[in-house]
Amino acid sequence: MFLERWLEEVVATSGITGITNLAEARRVLLDDALRAAPIVGRVLGPVIDVGSGGGTPGIPLATTFPERVFTLLEAERRKCDFLEHASADLANVGVVWGRAEEQSPDQYGIALAKALAKPPVAAELCLPLVRPGGVAILWVGESADRTRVAQVATLLGAALEADHDGLLVLRKVGPTPAGFPRRAGMAKKRPLP
Repeated sequence: MFLERWLEEVVATSGITGITNLAEARRVLLDDALRAAPIVGRVLGPVIDVGSGGGTPGIPLATTFPERVFTLLEAERRKCDFLEHASADLANVGVVWGRAEEQSPDQYGIALAKALAKPPVAAELCLPLVRPGGVAILWVGESADRTRVAQVATLLGAALEADHDGLLVLRKVGPTPAGFPRRAGMAKKRPLP
């Protein structure tokens, strides 16, 4: 019931996702987000949804794992206002208005990125947030350059652990190297090699 109400609000609120059809919202925002549940269930620690937008994948996963702490990170104030309203009934969810580059490194067990940026950029934005032993989970399309994502992961103290049908799992094997995260916007302006 909660998730249905959330989906209806996402569809009804202009400028949140661009999705205007409830069936499409259910498929793209809910079902696709929940594909990561088996991975989230195996990794300990708090979870951050980077560039949460309308709340996916964070809100569906937070309802699946009510014992876990979830942070919805969003750079746009208007979307943060929506997220605060949408997640008000979820005691395990907090909303942060800010950018990934401004957050403290090595704090989370899991960082999630769905429709955040191109996969190598999403990896650079997420991996500094993850502590050693944790994972970044990236939703990617078929054309994603997995070799390049793996190279970025290596630069950031991580390794490409698995590719689960469009979910890339990057395991953090060491602390975030000095110099990361880079200044806000640099990951997109000057992507890592």
